[in-house]
Amino acid sequence: MSAPRRLVMLSAACGVGKSTIKNALNELNLLPDFACIDSDEVRLNWWNYKGTPREKDYTRDCLARAFELAGDKHLLFGTCNDPISFFDRVPLPDDVIVTYVSMTCSDDEVRRRLLARPPERMCGEESFILSQIAYNGWIRSHPHLYALQVDNTSQTVEETAHLIADFILRP
Repeated sequence: MSAPRRLVMLSAACGVGKSTIKNALNELNLLPDFACIDSDEVRLNWWNYKGTPREKDYTRDCLARAFELAGDKHLLFGTCNDPISFFDRVPLPDDVIVTYVSMTCSDDEVRRRLLARPPERMCGEESFILSQIAYNGWIRSHPHLYALQVDNTSQTVEETAHLIADFILRP
């Protein structure tokens, strides 16, 4: 029997820094046995699923594609998904061990980061910003669902990346 495959779900609202941290983990080579991938890289568009009978398949399809991209490595997957809906929607093989890590930041910081994104990201509308602030608050208020919760409001990207990598690599 082969060793279990690790899946670390890096969960956060839009604007909290999942892609930024994923990039830092890769650039600093902090998790050499992991493919660090986020939902943007799988090239599946949420809007092609939303409001269709396939809406609940989006997470499963994204994760399947991320595992393909990861090859034989363990996977750190940056996603907006929370542990409750994840386990309801995604069947996993018995040899996959899942750890959920979350990131949060202040509501003002979520707003600032979303407004700084280019218009094609469609993140500047007030209703979208408020939905992400609300989700960020939900994550903050449910720390018991995560093995680690990091507030990166006043941390550098490198500090956050090291904190997450050290946690993942801890025996």
